[in-house]
Amino acid sequence: MLCLTPLTLSRLRRVLALSAVAGVAMMSTGVETAVRPPKFEYQLHTLDNGLTVVLSEDHSTPIVHLQLVYHVGSKNERLGRTGFAHLFEHLMFKGSRNVPPDTHLTLVSRVGGEGNAFTTEDTTTYLETVPAQYLPLVLWLEADRMATLRIDRQTFEAERQVVKEERRWRYEDTPFGLLTEILYDQAYSVHPYKHTAIGSMEDLEAASVEHVQEFFDTYYVPENATLVLVGDFESAEALALVKQYFDRVPRAARPVPRDIPREPPQTEQRRITLTASQNWPLPAVVVAHHITYDGHPDAYPLHIAAKVLSDGQSSRIFRRLVYDEQIAVSASGAGSLIEDPNLFYAVSIVQPGSTPADSETALIDELERLKTELISDDELQRAKNQFARDYVFTRATVEQKANHLSHAAVIHDDITTADGEFDIFMNITKADVQRVARTYFTEQNRMVLTVQPPAPRGRSFLRPGDGQ
Repeated sequence: MLCLTPLTLSRLRRVLALSAVAGVAMMSTGVETAVRPPKFEYQLHTLDNGLTVVLSEDHSTPIVHLQLVYHVGSKNERLGRTGFAHLFEHLMFKGSRNVPPDTHLTLVSRVGGEGNAFTTEDTTTYLETVPAQYLPLVLWLEADRMATLRIDRQTFEAERQVVKEERRWRYEDTPFGLLTEILYDQAYSVHPYKHTAIGSMEDLEAASVEHVQEFFDTYYVPENATLVLVGDFESAEALALVKQYFDRVPRAARPVPRDIPREPPQTEQRRITLTASQNWPLPAVVVAHHITYDGHPDAYPLHIAAKVLSDGQSSRIFRRLVYDEQIAVSASGAGSLIEDPNLFYAVSIVQPGSTPADSETALIDELERLKTELISDDELQRAKNQFARDYVFTRATVEQKANHLSHAAVIHDDITTADGEFDIFMNITKADVQRVARTYFTEQNRMVLTVQPPAPRGRSFLRPGDGQ
């Protein structure tokens, strides 16, 4: 017999309510019938030291979620100093003037909360979710390490080894783990998206405490940070607490540098074949095109194109290469839409007995098909339904709401897009998808990358970056 506690019943009712909203959108046969989620209620403030503050009250549960987003990621790293943004994600938990090493998360967990952090190409984010009465605690913790992070040689050496080991097990020791690193190294010439957030082993080895301190002093400053609070608080009281703890953090001594080199347009098709050094059991083929940035009008039809081509086992690429022609063990793709122009790419892991040329032909055919044929009504509606569903379900918790608000405020530099994107997606047409395919999926903007398994019996091979 199934026994439901009051808490379980409450969660079930919430899921059913969200499912009802998403279900209406998924049964919709036209844009106008999709149910739009409620708009965010928030306040936007800027402290005297430049810190951006977003406050959004949510009294549904007695908890508060904090996100502190530093507008610095791997793209802000200089040549020869890759991996610093991710290394700092680790160092930020190693103590400050008033908090001993490895105590930050312990203090959060002792009051029934949880915390984490993550690094991307564009940002580094620190987050905590705590019972509402402990909001002062997490504000103090974040302000203290923003102002007085401890960076000493012993801690630095220890965390450098941790990051190096993470690189080994997540990338170097995992089959096909270096594919993204190889792809971006070959696709970019000058923009720092050329290197991934984990950084190179050589740069991690060459890093010094002085380099790390300089990075912190440059980017971990109030005017380069956005603090988002969502949860059970009164905005006036929360703002007073924020000012109490963060107003004392001084402004940076100099402006935050934003001199990111622009990638020059690709003017002819590039074909690259190289051989992996390890953990590469089968050939892999990637067809990639440079695209625009997150928030550009073309970004939204490109999201739809990505869903049609590569979202799930019913997508065009997976269905053709894996099910119908059986030339790939797996096939996928992505439209990577982030702060600066990035890549739209499709990947095939070649089935034994098939050739990389077979996969290349099929992948290019599917990208070309988007240019010559309109997607079907069902494909467009399915993609919109998936987006409407995701839009509803990813606004269910205080953390998810903070994700929307911080992304809009930092990456778009326009917090209104946290609500505005829903209507944009719902009004995309089949012609919009075809238009962006014709704009970006051109031959001169195409890179075909083939990565072969290691050569047998000690034959020479190329490492990432040695393509021809």
